Amino acid sequence: MAENLKGCSVCCKSSWNQLQDLCRLAKLSCPALGISKRNLYDFEVEYLCDYKKIREQEYYLVKWRGYPESESTWEPRQNLKCIRILKQFHKDLEQELLRRHHRSKPPRHLDPSLASYLVQKAKQRRALQLWEQELNAKRNHLGRITVENEVDLDGPPRAFVYINEYRVGEGITLNQVAVGCECQDCLWAPAGGCCPGASLHKFAYNDQGQVRLRAGQPIYECNSRCRCGYDCPNRVVQKGIRYNLCIFRTDDGRGWGVRTLEKIRKNSFVMEYVGEIITSEEAERRGQIYDRQGATYLFDLDYVEDVYTVDAAYYGNISHFVNHSCDPNLQVYNVFIDNLDERLPRIAFFATRTIWAGEELTFDYNMQVPQPSSLLTLFSFPLSKLPDTLWPPASPLLDNLATSETLKRVSLAGEFRYPLDPVDMESTRMDSNFGLAVLPGSPKKRVRIECKCGTESCRKYLF
Repeated sequence: MAENLKGCSVCCKSSWNQLQDLCRLAKLSCPALGISKRNLYDFEVEYLCDYKKIREQEYYLVKWRGYPESESTWEPRQNLKCIRILKQFHKDLEQELLRRHHRSKPPRHLDPSLASYLVQKAKQRRALQLWEQELNAKRNHLGRITVENEVDLDGPPRAFVYINEYRVGEGITLNQVAVGCECQDCLWAPAGGCCPGASLHKFAYNDQGQVRLRAGQPIYECNSRCRCGYDCPNRVVQKGIRYNLCIFRTDDGRGWGVRTLEKIRKNSFVMEYVGEIITSEEAERRGQIYDRQGATYLFDLDYVEDVYTVDAAYYGNISHFVNHSCDPNLQVYNVFIDNLDERLPRIAFFATRTIWAGEELTFDYNMQVPQPSSLLTLFSFPLSKLPDTLWPPASPLLDNLATSETLKRVSLAGEFRYPLDPVDMESTRMDSNFGLAVLPGSPKKRVRIECKCGTESCRKYLF
């Protein structure tokens, strides 16, 4: 039996640090764990609990990793090698002294309430670090996520699961696209207008990956069945978040927010709004609950009709924490990639201007965009005055249209009826109903929520 077990291994449920602590507790050397006689009595500081100064000597009450708080010990400064923890302790101490007493010099002894606050702050910071690690372990995008709270003692959200793509609710199906493009170069030599042209729309990006469509026009990216590869310029949103972002606690009562840690160019893709896709009926039910909680995580997918809603309250990505502004730096676009059902677009945020490192990211929860009366408008020209720019078609997209049933030359009373470029006349209907806001003709009635964005153009209420 034992011979059959040779070469077998079992995953250990204890972490590396926990195993090292066990060795030190048992006073055992273990070369495999890096525990030798030289460092057997080197214990790891988990956090600092208190501070005092006696005859110009500084002492710290140390909570040791792997030991209960009851076994914390006072140690002189020279015994501690945890430079980062020491710096953070004094930073927290000085900030709290300034808040309480408007001075930053620490006293010789800390009062119990101040020491208790520092312990809570240390525990909170540890919880946020673990949450940050969890978020980065779950993300499938390039951009890293950091977490900061220098405002209060709130820790990670208790009911939030990080996801990278839509979670489909009960009774909803995302149908996969059946065909893809055959382009050799989707930007400069699109075959039949590439994927956007196949749906009578315009190529969305320039060669730098910046969107060049006006707000409200849909984006059609290349999909999993396309001939082009990962580096295709028509694959932007599907590559995910490219920038390093920070979830931070706001100091003006707006809860958590998101700031960028690097410069974002104007018209660049920033992130998707991801959550659970539910029916509008289910959204109405949940909305009543969220209203009582003062939350707004429901985003109607009303590009063509109000049938589905994205709920990012429990399942979501970093967009869950993006705040509202009446003067936002993010613009919403509807995106279609592997699913072309216009009732189920992906929701992408693009920068409306250059966003500098350290700036908070925001979008308008009640965005309004004008809507033309029809998707495709016919213009009439006398045959003698037909513009040269309209015929013959100049773009690959129009070349394709010229040989299809979409483009028809009809002579009526000496006039030529020509459908305007579908890009120019595309419906500008978009997802402007965040949090089930009340729109004209909408049967949904919601509680008015006060706006705290603080901008000069603030409308005072979110909805």
